Amino acid sequence: MDLRTESPFWLMRSGIVRSYPSIKHSFKTDVVIMGGGITGALIAYYLTQEGIPAIVVDKRKIGMGSTCASTSLLQYEIDTHLSDLTKYVGVQKANKSYLLCVEAIHKIKQIALSLKKDVGFASRRSLYYASSSKDVQSLKTEYQLRKDIGIDLALLNKADLTELFPFSAPAGLLSSAGAQIDAYLFTHELLYTSMQQNLQVFDNTEVVAINTHKKGVSLQTNYGETIQAKKLIMACGYEAQGYLSKKIVDFNSSFAIVSEPFESDDLWFENCLIWETARPYLYMRTTSDNRVLVGGRDEPFYNPEKRDKLTSRKAKQLLNDFQKKFPNLDFRIDFSWAGTFAETKDGLPYIGEVSEWPNTYFALGFGGNGIVFSLLAAEIIRDRLMGKKNTGEDIFGFDR
Repeated sequence: MDLRTESPFWLMRSGIVRSYPSIKHSFKTDVVIMGGGITGALIAYYLTQEGIPAIVVDKRKIGMGSTCASTSLLQYEIDTHLSDLTKYVGVQKANKSYLLCVEAIHKIKQIALSLKKDVGFASRRSLYYASSSKDVQSLKTEYQLRKDIGIDLALLNKADLTELFPFSAPAGLLSSAGAQIDAYLFTHELLYTSMQQNLQVFDNTEVVAINTHKKGVSLQTNYGETIQAKKLIMACGYEAQGYLSKKIVDFNSSFAIVSEPFESDDLWFENCLIWETARPYLYMRTTSDNRVLVGGRDEPFYNPEKRDKLTSRKAKQLLNDFQKKFPNLDFRIDFSWAGTFAETKDGLPYIGEVSEWPNTYFALGFGGNGIVFSLLAAEIIRDRLMGKKNTGEDIFGFDR
């Protein structure tokens, strides 16, 4: 699957961080992870922390699929409002989903700060503003529901927003739980750390055949080598849909632009994450080198050629969207790109097992906060492998 256009910002800025070999002989191991993006890296990190032998394989270079095209906002907010999510999964599971995402951001922070290399992590507040007056009541409802379960946030009115930002909106939620990161660098550092604890990583290695059996799984690679493992973890993101008979996602194309660096490191109120209630939504964040990243203008289809042709026009539209909000900032486009993303009906990830794939776990963190979902997947799968119960496995399973 063609997951992105050329030249995403994170890849252009950091280049090839580390080199990994292709597989050159057959292996036996406890766990094989298909996918060397952020999801596979987090799972590998959690498993090696517990001393579980694992191998990561990716048909591309590490991190060069969806990961390097990610805009890397870390949000507790799920694309589905808490009030709407209760209609899909019930009040208890909906509340737990939001709280698990809050906890996940704190855990990502702890991991990121424990790594030897800076991976661009920064805690940020998050502003979620009403795109129009008809969304105000919905925000008020969300405010109360989230506050009732202990989430730290404030309800801002039009006057509050006008005082803090150069644009006007009828209402907004300002949450304390939020962050940003460089998912591409984070992936490489997670894998590097895990390799110090005997993780093996192979890229340019495509799995061309999978055989599941009572004792485990057998994978054949494009080089003719085999990997025998007790368990297989599918962490190949949007391409995992091809292994499932049940359709669980809709594919979309999303677009992003990044500015040249600004002289100031104080671009707007606390450089908070910003996004809106409209669907598809516009969102903005800053970077560690004082750039501004703007994303959105999604298209409800997946066609690589059409997506690529749209990138230039979408970049101009995103620039115009930003200039309407921040006319005082001289945004000059330095990078623009497009990527594929997927969304589920309820906005939740799919994590766990399916009957058609014995001895296999799927870690599919879709939606606007996929990195947060990836951490939850890593914890759930680690616990399953260790025979422990995880509160998230019943929420995000395939049988919901």
